[in-house]
Amino acid sequence: MPDGERQEEDARAGVNFWGEQPATEAEYYAAHGAEGESSYFTAPGGGRLFTRAWRPRGGAAPRALVFMVHGYGNDISWTFQSTAVFLARSGFACFAADLPGHGRSHGLRAFVPDLHSAIADLLAFFRSVKRGEEHAGLPCFLFGESMGGAICLLTHLRTPPEEWAGAVLVAPMCKISDRIRPPWPLPQILTFVARFAPTLAIVPTADLIEKSVKVPAKRLIAARNPMRYSGRPRLGTVVELLRATDELGARLGDVTVPFLVVHGSADEVTDPAISRALYDSAASKDKTIKIYDGMLHSMLFGEPEENIQLVRADILAWLNERCTPGAA
Repeated sequence: MPDGERQEEDARAGVNFWGEQPATEAEYYAAHGAEGESSYFTAPGGGRLFTRAWRPRGGAAPRALVFMVHGYGNDISWTFQSTAVFLARSGFACFAADLPGHGRSHGLRAFVPDLHSAIADLLAFFRSVKRGEEHAGLPCFLFGESMGGAICLLTHLRTPPEEWAGAVLVAPMCKISDRIRPPWPLPQILTFVARFAPTLAIVPTADLIEKSVKVPAKRLIAARNPMRYSGRPRLGTVVELLRATDELGARLGDVTVPFLVVHGSADEVTDPAISRALYDSAASKDKTIKIYDGMLHSMLFGEPEENIQLVRADILAWLNERCTPGAA
């Protein structure tokens, strides 16, 4: 869908994930101690990424930069914003972009045939932010949810180790859970058919909102997202995710970045056992894992508020401990 049509779709929806009030994003940000803006970034390959930035209110100097990556079928303009606003009011400058084929960025909806290219686009945007004079000397963290967690790890594996001060991985898709992975021989069949019709949206899958979001009222909010992709996964995207997660699963021992991985024990979308494998296998000297009993996949939105606050507090404490003294 062209960018103009997507903006019109948003306008017709006339809703925000927090409800009718505050009426504007700026008012919502201000009410939560943050400020933000959106723009487009033209990647080296010519694609246009829709981007957002969230900062501490009033021009306060940030403690660090946090580069955030959303999950499959999602975007950065709905409930994803709530975590970014929380981190901004806590003293961090946060930046994110809709992945190609997602949200308002270029490409066919939910079609990601080449994660290498998507990562290159994201990295170009992240590095353009880091080059800003106002950001000189600040530590830089990666933050990814679900598929975004896998993208963060793959980004780390493709960049110099000193580029990132750490990574926060929220229910990362280091491997597609056997509970939702197509059974054999379907992956082999899908790979073959995808060579001829990669954009076909025919792959059967479970209802991700039902499996991800615990609170029933929040399922309705998630489903109301005008930018969310609710169709069946496309053949080319599924084959690429299987390839990328297989690659990542084979390279867990190459991970050296400091990281915090948080996962719900009841997650049926991504497997907490793989997060434990990441923790056990990674060569990182600074690594932390937290498994939350009974939580589902959407840990930072879909849970009861007390659970969300618990996970947020752990993430904030981990980030604060790894900011360089005097960065504030």
